[in-house]
Amino acid sequence: MRRWLSVILLALALPAAAQTERFYGYAYDLKTDRHLYTEVHEQHFQDGRWTGGRIAYYLPDGRRLGLKTLDFAKDAFVPVFRLDLELEGYMEAIVDNGDLIVMERREGAKAKVERKSVKRDGPTAADSGFHAILYENFERLMKGETVSLRLAVAGGLDQYRFRGRRVGDSTFEDRPAVRFVVEPDSLLRFVVDPLDLTYDPKTRQLLEYRGLSNIRNPATGQLWTTRIAYYSKPPAGIGQLPPLEF
Repeated sequence: MRRWLSVILLALALPAAAQTERFYGYAYDLKTDRHLYTEVHEQHFQDGRWTGGRIAYYLPDGRRLGLKTLDFAKDAFVPVFRLDLELEGYMEAIVDNGDLIVMERREGAKAKVERKSVKRDGPTAADSGFHAILYENFERLMKGETVSLRLAVAGGLDQYRFRGRRVGDSTFEDRPAVRFVVEPDSLLRFVVDPLDLTYDPKTRQLLEYRGLSNIRNPATGQLWTTRIAYYSKPPAGIGQLPPLEF
């Protein structure tokens, strides 16, 4: 159930024609601010449309935690994707994004693959497509409107109702920013902490995310609760960064 928050949160730009963008995300423990892992993003665009890419996850000691592949060719908000956490053998995926969304999950390298299909029910997003649907509805959010959607969660083999809204202004790296909160649109919001997202109000670029990660601590198997920041320059205390091309 908690994996409804497995949301890879990406900084989205809109370049013209075919282009590849690469950048880092830095994940910290939300309570202690200890550096947990570094994300390496590779995003592909065609004529301004985000068509897919990859995200690799690295521990501070250089070991790769996992890899995610994304394909938005058929749907801008519900990608075909696969996340493999290599250190523990966990896998989750969406293998079909038609009228029926087909999800898979494997809890460990020797575990059986579980599969479930869910029928679309209104505006729907999944995984990193969640960010894309917020981007698409940015003007509504800025006006104070509430955006409702369904989120298909491969880690939970189910879909859940969500709502997003603007909660205030902020700053990030000394520039103006805006904060949105995303929470379950059900009784789950009374037992599950919301997501806190900071965006650039002009470019709609995701600057920081606070909430449950989609990456698990390999020592405990529990999902990390994180602050993921997309700084313009590598912050202190990161050490040697993994390569941007992988």
